[in-house]
Amino acid sequence: MTAKAKPGRAQPARAGMGSLGKVVYDGSIPLTVTRPELITNGNDGDFRRLVHALFGFFSRHEKIRDGHARFIGLNGIDYTVLISIAHLGADGDVNVRTVADHLHLSGAFITTVTGRLMELGLIHKDTDQNDKRRISLTVSAKGRTLLNELAPVQRQVNDVEFEDLSGEDFNRLLQLVERLILSSERAIALQTYLYSNTEGDHSSSGGRNVP
Repeated sequence: MTAKAKPGRAQPARAGMGSLGKVVYDGSIPLTVTRPELITNGNDGDFRRLVHALFGFFSRHEKIRDGHARFIGLNGIDYTVLISIAHLGADGDVNVRTVADHLHLSGAFITTVTGRLMELGLIHKDTDQNDKRRISLTVSAKGRTLLNELAPVQRQVNDVEFEDLSGEDFNRLLQLVERLILSSERAIALQTYLYSNTEGDHSSSGGRNVP
């Protein structure tokens, strides 16, 4: 027998499992979005599924990326920068800003990583012939050897990771992710502004700022 709730006592929010594993909220949990496009049947359950699924995918993709890196004796970010320099170099001159823009990271961070790669003998840094203030980045023979050794295994793993995408799916996903990166940058700026303006209120009320 189910115990009856005591009169006047607030009950905890409950969630039940709908079809296909969708979480259906009873309305006592505050919405995390308000745009109609992100609301389904009056709740944000599908939105939460999306962001949590993205988290699950990217955590697995990072594990795969780190596995590629270990195969050639590198850590994840060093491998990512190395292969980015190699692929960007096929289209023209590469410098720190080129890599930073491609990976959506800061120039200072890329400078640190490329410094490690140069110490390992995996890339070369040369003065840009068109602008003496800039340094051109190229992958060394040693670096290309490592990438060539990785490629056969890398192709098999990557093909399986994205095997459920059609060509149309792939192109659409690429466009969506690039748009989400831009909107996420705007969201970060808004979050920083809003939290900086409410920090004092949370501190005085004993609450915590949770990103």
